[in-house]
Amino acid sequence: MLSFAASAVFGAEPTPRESLLILSKAEQTLSILNPTTLKVVARMPSGPDPHEVVASTDGKMAFISNYGGGAHNTLTPVDLVAQKSLPAVDLGALRGPHGLMFAGGKVWFTAEVAKVIGSYDPATKKVDWVLGTGQNRTHMIYVFEDLKRVITSNITSATMTIIDKTANVARPGGPPPREDWDETVIAVGRGAEGFDVTPNGKELWSANAQDGTISILDLAAKKVTQTLNANIQSANRLKFTPNGKMAFISALRLPDAVVFDVTERKEVKRIKIGRGAAGIQMQPDGSRVFVACTPDDYVVVIDLKKLEVVGKIDAGKQPDGMDWVVQR
Repeated sequence: MLSFAASAVFGAEPTPRESLLILSKAEQTLSILNPTTLKVVARMPSGPDPHEVVASTDGKMAFISNYGGGAHNTLTPVDLVAQKSLPAVDLGALRGPHGLMFAGGKVWFTAEVAKVIGSYDPATKKVDWVLGTGQNRTHMIYVFEDLKRVITSNITSATMTIIDKTANVARPGGPPPREDWDETVIAVGRGAEGFDVTPNGKELWSANAQDGTISILDLAAKKVTQTLNANIQSANRLKFTPNGKMAFISALRLPDAVVFDVTERKEVKRIKIGRGAAGIQMQPDGSRVFVACTPDDYVVVIDLKKLEVVGKIDAGKQPDGMDWVVQR
């Protein structure tokens, strides 16, 4: 196994066309990693208590959620080309931003304390849409490419919320159709937090931290079809491989990354990685997965064919949120 000590280098190299973004919660930084050399090419301030990071579609910008369990209310933008942090986005009363996704040219986010989701438009530099969930600790978010469906996990309520865009039918002589949203709240396991949607868009898998289970939802029927007794307490994140054949689950207090066969619905392997883990990021070509071992202050690199750890990355203490960037 190779080990890489990635020291902070400020502006020494340009941002690669493809790069991995890694947050350090303890050092409050965002690192840009060259995925070929596994070395940090730049490190910038992230703002307070950074938890998640997402890159724009063109790969030129990144946005960081400053969470603080509700103590903070900002997003930190980062210019990935200039390798420079920009002035924070003040979300006002929308406190506790956490989950992030970039879709339709906008940053979609959750705000836990306010029990809402919203979108921020970088072009106008304004929050242009907010919708309440009515659920406790709305934490992670997934936005479909057509922008017609949004899904959130709600930790304390132990639910998933499926939010579908609708339009009222116009009446003759009446006002034009008005855009609206319908919310379907689905009970899952306790502590539902990390989740992912299969690449074909048909299923959602939710890792339930307190129950140690995985809830499988049929997204067309909007219901739980199966609950797997996965024996994964404190599960934090769940991500599918790009081909949809495997699901990786990390847990805050588990020394393994747990791998499930999606078709067979069964555990394939437990890979020793450290004392616990949080963020998971798949390499788009399906060759590797990166897992942030927060208690151990490193990110492990796992070969997806061998299902073995092949490297470690030092990108700051308490790594967590990550995203893959392709500059276009």
